[in-house]
Formats: sequence, C-alpha cells, structure tokens
Amino acid sequence: MKPSHIEHIGIAVKSIEEAKKYYEEVLGLKCYSVEEVTDQKVKTAFFQVGQTKIELLEATDENSAVAKFIEKRGEGIHHIAFAVENASKALQEAENKGIITIDKSSRKGAEGLDIGFLHPKSTFGVLTEFCSKD
Repeated sequence: MKPSHIEHIGIAVKSIEEAKKYYEEVLGLKCYSVEEVTDQKVKTAFFQVGQTKIELLEATDENSAVAKFIEKRGEGIHHIAFAVENASKALQEAENKGIITIDKSSRKGAEGLDIGFLHPKSTFGVLTEFCSKD
C-alpha cells in the first residue's frame, strides 16, 4: 500500500454553518457538498484546495465520536485521510505491520468512498483514515 495523495483533512467543528463562513468569506473557498453520514452520526461539508479537500465534521448526536472529540479536545483537526487503491487491503497491510486498526475492513463514508481508520495510539497521535473509490 502506498497512498497516492492526501485525500482530505477532517476538522471537527461545533457548527458547520459557522465554520463555513471562515472558509468561504476569509479564505475564499467554496463549499461544494454538505452531506449527513447517518451511521457515523456526522454532517460533513467539503471544500477543495488543489488536490486536497477539507472536510468539516459536525456531530449529529451527542454520543458520536466527533462530539466526544470536541468535548475532550475542542474544535480542530480530527484526522488526516490518505487516498489508497483499496481501503480494506490497506487496513489489513497496516494491521499486519503491527498497527492497531479501528476498522477491520472498509465501510461507506462521505462522498461514497470506502473508508477505514487506524488508531492514533499506533500512529503517533494522529487518527489516520484510508479512502478508496472501490
């Protein structure tokens, strides 16, 4: 497995509507998609910056991972996502190399991508996501 590029950087926010103002009015970016990912209990908003995307994450449930993240750490960078050829295979390869995975195989995420996460205890404190279009 070799990531082709940074797919996106996930940023946890209390309110997408409030955070969008910064990205649109200050940075001049355009939000091209807002989507709710029900099984992850989040609402997402995406901005394109070159080849990389910024994904804003707003909790839709107070017991969601994003809500707990904000409660513990405040708003800010939540994860970094790498584009790979096959997210499930990348997760397996990482696990075979001794990395703790949150997901054993990929699942559907925002924008229809297959996604899977590596535990930050194994990645020097960075929640890492693999994304693929398969």
